[in-house]
Amino acid sequence: MHAQNGIVNVAARDKATGKQQNVTIQSSGGLSDDQIQRMVREAEQFASADAARKEAIEAKNEADTLLYSAERNLSEHKSKLPADVVTGIETAMADLRGVMDGQESQAIKDKINALQQQLMKIGTALNQQASSSDSSNSGSDKDGESAAGGKQ
Repeated sequence: MHAQNGIVNVAARDKATGKQQNVTIQSSGGLSDDQIQRMVREAEQFASADAARKEAIEAKNEADTLLYSAERNLSEHKSKLPADVVTGIETAMADLRGVMDGQESQAIKDKINALQQQLMKIGTALNQQASSSDSSNSGSDKDGESAAGGKQ
């Protein structure tokens, strides 16, 4: 068997009779060199667009996850948060939803960062409330003992 440029030559000899047969197989539907080069150029040309589309999809997935988490956190803690924190989070969520329809991954990432900054304020506000309630209760603990250790 011998192959060259898509052409295969096969020879077979019958040992009993000594007869030999040759078959040549030629590809009829192959691509020419020009067609292959054109396809390679097109693939390279669209690679950056494909990468940008992939990046936008990944950013949208991250945004969806963050929005779900933000909605859950906001509904859980809304009653304990100052109105300006709630408004900031709701505005950042709306801004993020507004850019998710487009394909601009950087705009989505910017709005993700803005929402993350707003969500950090939940922890800050809850910590401030906890520390202010601790300081108002620091004179006695739940057993009615003073900080010095004696009964009141």
